[in-house]
Parts: sequence; structure tokens; C-alpha cells
Amino acid sequence: MPQATDKKSHAHAPRVEGEWGMPAGILVVDDEAAIRDLLSEGLRDMGYDCAVASNGFEALDHLKRRQFSLVLSDIDMPTMDGVKLLQTVREAYPDVEVVMITGVVDVEVALRAMRMGANDYLTKPFNLEEVRLTVENALEKRRLVKENREYQRNLEAKVEERTVELVLKRREIEDLYERLQVSYETTLEALAAALDTRDTETQGHSVRVSDYTVVIARRMGVEDPELTEIRRGALLHDVGKIGISDAVLRKPGKLSPEEWIEMRKHPEIGYRILSGIKFLEKSLPIVIAHQERYDGSGYPRGLKGEEIPLGARIFAVVDTLDAMTSDRPYRRALSYETARQEIIRNSGIQFDPSVVEVFLSIPPDDWKAVHGRNPDRRDPARAS
Repeated sequence: MPQATDKKSHAHAPRVEGEWGMPAGILVVDDEAAIRDLLSEGLRDMGYDCAVASNGFEALDHLKRRQFSLVLSDIDMPTMDGVKLLQTVREAYPDVEVVMITGVVDVEVALRAMRMGANDYLTKPFNLEEVRLTVENALEKRRLVKENREYQRNLEAKVEERTVELVLKRREIEDLYERLQVSYETTLEALAAALDTRDTETQGHSVRVSDYTVVIARRMGVEDPELTEIRRGALLHDVGKIGISDAVLRKPGKLSPEEWIEMRKHPEIGYRILSGIKFLEKSLPIVIAHQERYDGSGYPRGLKGEEIPLGARIFAVVDTLDAMTSDRPYRRALSYETARQEIIRNSGIQFDPSVVEVFLSIPPDDWKAVHGRNPDRRDPARAS
């Protein structure tokens, strides 16, 4: 028979708190009434809320009706032994700790029970001090496990919440970026339109050549962000003409040699104007090189072949296409076939043959469709 040591010394021990500020609930399961009474009385004196059961089935009935923090269960019991009860509790009530009670001859069984999930075991005969320490350790482990699980749950919730915030913030940034890009494009197109009106007395030229450039660049495998950089360079190719005097820029007749010297400065002027604008820095090579020729006879630097940036080599072809197939104050638009033959004739001289090859592979109707989106708009006041 188990012995209690100085049972009264525990009568005023602090109550161990369970859920909702209540004493921790402990279920004592043993087929021997004397052991049940000894344990339950001793645990109540320690401040715990105890219930008793004489076998595993009765213990499960208790567990269905109320919450417990800990089960103290004998191993050797009739109808349902402690090992079977342990298995059921582990599966159905994972938050409940289990301490096994065993005779000396059952220690191997108790160790096997611990491998199955029991927190600890008590060996008969035991004293109440040993019971107290074992119970406190089991409840402390349960508390730490629950706190860790709650911490993990809160951490996961915070991570999920933060993830949602980051996703929303990223979408907001992407939306702002998209709106900024639209704003950039609108501003650039407005600037290009103003330049077209001042120079060629037409509107739509710069937008058309930028669209034409994109058509060929895509066929050559160019993708964003390089595609957008090429488009912007083509759109702003003549921005340097801001620095050319009206007397030269709008002269109705042929330019003198001195006037041509001034006119040929516009690529470098455009480069200087746009330098320092971060989002245009990769478009600048097209701006400064759009008058270069494949054979090296162009300006301002006399670049030759693939020394000329790809965007500028593409631009040279489509600029000629647009110039020849658009109305001018001094002539009506020429046919696509005339422009096509001119481009073929100058392949390897003014134009990169590989770009010309791609240009020739695109049906005429495709070019007409692009032109139709931005048709010529002559200024009536200046066309007379």
C-alpha cells in the first residue's frame, strides 16, 4: 500500500492554476479504491481539482464531460488497461498529459508507454512528495507546449497578416508604377507631338516611328524592358531640334552647308537635353545615334555596322518608311512599294541588312494598320 509522507504539510500549498483561472483538473484512474482515494485526497490538498475513475472506460466518460489537464492512470486495470487508455487519450485529447502508475514489475511496460506519449511514470509504492513533483513537471511541460503552440499560431497569423500587407503594398506599388509609366508615356508623346508640329508640319510622325520600331524589335526577339527603352528613344529621336533655330528648321528650301552643320548638331543636343533623366538613360543611345548609317557615313560619330545601337539601326529603316509614305507640305505620300524598294536599295549602305530582312518579312497591311492608328494630320494653316 502506498504511503503518504507528511500529507498535512501540503494543505496550504498554492493552487496551481488551469484554464480560465481555475485549479488544474486531474483525473486519477486506478482499479484500487485505496490508491484512488490517497492520490485524489493528496492532490486536492495541493490545490488541484480532482476526479476519479476505476477503469479506462469510466475515465473516457469523464474526459467527454469536462476538461482535464492531466490523467494519472494505473497500467494494470480490467476492461481497459492504462496503455489502451493512453493511446485513446493521445488521439482524442492531445492537450491532456498522461502519467502512468505502475508496479515495480511493470517498469518496462511503463517505459514503453512513455515512448507512446506518456509524460512520466510513478512506481508503486510512492509518496506524495514524489507525486507532487511528477505532477508539477507534467503540468509545466503541458503549459510550455501550449504556450509554444499558441506562440507558433500567433506567429503564423502575424506572418500571414504581414504577407497580406506586403502583397497589398506590392500591388499598390505596381499600380503606382503602372500609372507613372502611363504618365511618362503621355508626357513623352505630348512632347513628341509638339516637336513634330514645329519641324515637319505633321503630327503623329514620332509616335508612328516609335510604333514601327517596336514592330521590328519584337520580330527580332527584343523584350521589355529593352523594348520600352527602344520605343522611348525612337519617340524622342528629334528632341534636340529644340535647339535648332526656326530659320534653319523651318526653311522651305534647301539648307546651305553652314545650315546643315547646325542641323546636324541636333542628335548631340537631344542627348544633352535628356542626360540626367533616370528613366530615359537607356534610351539615349538611340537619340544620339539615330542619324548614323550602316556604312559609317552618318553623324555625329560616324559609327559603322553593329557599333550603332540596335534600336537606332531599326529606327533608320522605319524612319525612311514613314517619311516616304506620309504626306508632306511639298508632296503627297509615296506608295509602300516605292519605300520598300528604296530600303532594299540602301541595305548595307544606310541600313542594317538583318533589320531590312525582318522589315521585308512583315506584310504591307501590318504597316498600314500601324499608320492608321496615328494618321497624318497636316496643319491647314501651314499647308496653304
